[in-house]
Amino acid sequence: MSESLAPQRTIGASTPDPIETESSRLGLELLIGSNKFRNTNGVVRIQGKEQLFLESKPEQGLLLVTIDLYGETGTHIGHLRRNVLVLNPTNQFSVDVHRADDSMTADLPWVRVTDQSTGQTVLEACVVAHKKIPGALGKFYSHKGILVDITPHYCRIGSGTTLFGDVSENKGGTVVLG
Repeated sequence: MSESLAPQRTIGASTPDPIETESSRLGLELLIGSNKFRNTNGVVRIQGKEQLFLESKPEQGLLLVTIDLYGETGTHIGHLRRNVLVLNPTNQFSVDVHRADDSMTADLPWVRVTDQSTGQTVLEACVVAHKKIPGALGKFYSHKGILVDITPHYCRIGSGTTLFGDVSENKGGTVVLG
């Protein structure tokens, strides 16, 4: 074989693993109730409004949640921005944030927003693996005052829309509910 046709290798050069390269380009996988939304940008649009945004920061051991909170009349009553309550005039909401401990491989980040007046979980989300956020659970209202109820089994928006076991490829886009 001619030396010019032989494969050339440079010492110390490495080629990226095609599987790792592909997975690093993919977006977040969100599990909302029993519904799986693959390759999302982390934004959830509910009834036409971007109301929820989830970000995974594994290098910091954090899950960051941004959500607009509304009352049953559609009045804006709270806003959580990257785990910090920036609008909470009546101190109705509290936030618990758990940062993952690098020394424990099974320790995963999570965020829980609680309505202090009822004790009910408004939203709870956790990270199970790199770019996988399942467990988005809770009860909160959309900007139209419609109840959004997310359990491990379904996602229900008002009395009209119930998602159960759907799988959606989002191509790096927004999750649309209702």
